[in-house]
Amino acid sequence: MKPRTTAPEDRCTAEPFVPARGGLPALREAAADCRGCPLHRDVTRTVFGAGTADARVMLVGEQPGDQEDRQGEPFVGPAGKLLDRAPAEAGIDPADAYVTNAVKHFKFTRAEPRKRRIHKAPTLRETTACGPWPAAEPARVEPELIVVLGATAGKALLGSSFRVTQVRGTVLEEEIHGHPQRLVPTVHPSAVLRAAHEDRDGAYRGLVSDLRVAAQALA
Repeated sequence: MKPRTTAPEDRCTAEPFVPARGGLPALREAAADCRGCPLHRDVTRTVFGAGTADARVMLVGEQPGDQEDRQGEPFVGPAGKLLDRAPAEAGIDPADAYVTNAVKHFKFTRAEPRKRRIHKAPTLRETTACGPWPAAEPARVEPELIVVLGATAGKALLGSSFRVTQVRGTVLEEEIHGHPQRLVPTVHPSAVLRAAHEDRDGAYRGLVSDLRVAAQALA
């Protein structure tokens, strides 16, 4: 019997697909063909980051959603509309921002074929497999600050002990993938949308308050 050949995706890491050289365009092109974990099998496309290559701030979320998967751009769904508004209200210039996700493929479930695709949180194995991409992006962009949007993004960047409720709205100085980095954690915009109607305004004000900390850190 011939020994089984290990396909790249069986290693469950994006590392073989990440180019050693080139800027964001090279990363985006390579990510389109990433098969570093099984999530690529069921999606429409890879959803890479978007924004200026010399952005002062990088906002990192969890993973693309249904609309992002269909359009191929991050934060174009309901959470993205809220994220368009909140940083600007907090004093962060959208022209100075780069937005991306810790996981580049949409993970979903649905009860029946042709039914709506429902977001499903990525596992630790999946966020770890995708880790070389959110490591490569700040290495190219070199932002002054990273805003961590939610628990999944925080665990992807800072480890499994991360708790967004304990550190949100504070400036952290941590080593991310071998590089010193300043970070401000906050909730993911989708958490605001999931809040009960009577609590939604307060949840949004909390997000803006955290983002004001980031804006002050950039001043």
